[in-house]
Amino acid sequence: TLLARAITLIESKAPAPQTQARAGLQALLPQAGKALRVGITGFPGAGKSTLIEILGCRLIEQGHRVAVLAVDPSSTLTHGSILGDKTRMEQLSRSPHSFIRPSPSGGTLGGVARKSRETMLLCEAAGYDVILVETVGVGQSEVTVRGMVDFFLLVMIAGAGDELQGIKKGVIEMADALLINKADGDNLRRARIARQEFALALKYLTPATPGWQTRAHLASGLTGEGIPELWQIITRFAELTRASGAFAERRQTQQQAWFRTLLEAEVLTRFYAQPQVQNLLPQLEQAVSQGQTLVPDAVVQMLDIQP
Repeated sequence: TLLARAITLIESKAPAPQTQARAGLQALLPQAGKALRVGITGFPGAGKSTLIEILGCRLIEQGHRVAVLAVDPSSTLTHGSILGDKTRMEQLSRSPHSFIRPSPSGGTLGGVARKSRETMLLCEAAGYDVILVETVGVGQSEVTVRGMVDFFLLVMIAGAGDELQGIKKGVIEMADALLINKADGDNLRRARIARQEFALALKYLTPATPGWQTRAHLASGLTGEGIPELWQIITRFAELTRASGAFAERRQTQQQAWFRTLLEAEVLTRFYAQPQVQNLLPQLEQAVSQGQTLVPDAVVQMLDIQP
């Protein structure tokens, strides 16, 4: 499709395609930014993909156009493939009103974040009004996705031991809602108990979004129970934060953070590309490793290089 080819263009590392991609993005900018961006994170096995598929299909039935982006900063280290997203979301991927894209390989954490953001802008310009961003990796991926979306959902399951054990406080503090998934059958009672535990814990945490109280909810990606209510929570969040100004403020803050991140990445790229740096860097690394030069002195020598 035209959208897929445009995304391939922005993923290119060659200078000419990058120039073309920036020009295209600039032209499309007025049509972007109108979608509701929802980030979804959770530990492996929490059922994120099943949840995303059933939510996406329900939204399409309501007349929405849904794009699913999978972001995995850790893939730049493992070089693992996550092309399985399309096979895991088989029903959703067959819809002409959906678009599913795995995480682009950017070579660096910043590269993945940059290309994922640009992919999101292209999807919005193409008319997709709901963007679902799934974190595939663990750790840094939550922070990356939180900085890209309007609403951040943390998906968990009950019955896997101590419900609060292993859940980082920082991840919960980033969430606008907690969802206990797989709340069905024999697991329903455990899911209700887990919701009570998280509801108690949330009382002592600062909400991720001013004016919005983060709460724990139940759903089942298998039966579809709780999915309509989940979307009601997300749309209610959008209505309230748009009215209060928090929605626009978050997007402005994200844009500023993205600008600084890209600026820092570009400065580093250009710095290391200098021939003088490439010549001196190995010498100083050896001197530092052998204890011949202090690390702070080596840093000053590097920074004193004149382009």
